[in-house]
Formats: sequence, C-alpha cells, structure tokens
Amino acid sequence: MEKFALTLQSKTAIDEHMADNHLMRYEREIMAEIVSVIEKDDEKALAWFAGFGDSFQQILMNVNEHRRALEFGFTDIAFNQYGWFAAPKFLDREVIKLEQSEIRIGRGPNGIWAYALSCNYGTAGSSGPLCVFCTKYPNREAALTAALAEMKAKMSQYIGNTDTTNYKQHVLQKTLKAIAACEVSMVQLTLF
Repeated sequence: MEKFALTLQSKTAIDEHMADNHLMRYEREIMAEIVSVIEKDDEKALAWFAGFGDSFQQILMNVNEHRRALEFGFTDIAFNQYGWFAAPKFLDREVIKLEQSEIRIGRGPNGIWAYALSCNYGTAGSSGPLCVFCTKYPNREAALTAALAEMKAKMSQYIGNTDTTNYKQHVLQKTLKAIAACEVSMVQLTLF
C-alpha cells in the first residue's frame, strides 16, 4: 500500500474522501481549509496540515485536537508513537474523592479550567478523561461547582432504581452525602 501524502495535487482525493464519508462539521471545515490552501498554492500551509498525519482521518482528528488544546493555552504540537496528537497535561490537577466516585479538575496554561467525572453507582459506572474536549470554565471554583452539580444529578437519577445490582442505593446515598459536604466546605471557604 502506498503511503498517503497530502500535496498540492490532493484536491481530487479530498473530493473523493468527502463524497465517500459522512464527515462531522469540524472535519468538513478543516477539509475546506485544506482545499483553500491547495487552491492558493500555499505549500507552507499545506505542509503544516500534512505534518498532522498519514491519512485524512488522522490529519483531521489531530488538527481538531490541537486547536482545542490551543483554547486551553497548550501550544506544543507532539504526537505519540502511533502518530496521534499527544494529549496535553493539565496543570494544578486535583482529584476530589467522593466515596467510590471522583472528580478530576485541572487548568490549562492560560488559566482555563476543566473537569472530568468518574462515577461509580455500585456496579455500573461511567468515566471520562480530563482533556481538551471538556467544557471550559474561567476558574477552579466554577469548574468544581459544575462538576459537583453534574455528579449530584447523575447520582440522584438512580435513587430508588429497582436495579439494585448496578445501582446500589447505599453507594448513591454515601456519594450524595460526600457531595453535600464538599459543597458546604466550598461555601465556608468563601465566607473567610
């Protein structure tokens, strides 16, 4: 198989890729940018895009993640051993334990904060990474307040659930109490 190379002659391949695939909005927008660069014969800009991968999919996903990273102030462009964008490491990372669940918060270099949740309902659960695709918050308190509200909503929706194998009521109750205690401590800190 011949290695993919994004060149000034790639417009036909781009048109075929766009016709053969259902692209997300960000993918269509990046492809339109690449077409514009090709039409302008801008070799420098095209080389920048080409540096993000060995296939259309890899280029699109890596460029998108890099641009999301910029929103948090991460400017480095690095790739892992498989050619995918290396996830930036958030600063001032904290893990707030709430019984068997946890909140992870951190900030980017520009002071924008984000959070991720790891919810344990007993046997069932959900978790996501703290990454550049998380919602942005102006400060730690706003991120933590939003995280606590989301965790409370997730736990509350299973209170009284008849599936007590996956949604253990004592785990849900203990987590809700831990959330309430955390909210009280946040209010007390603002009073001083």
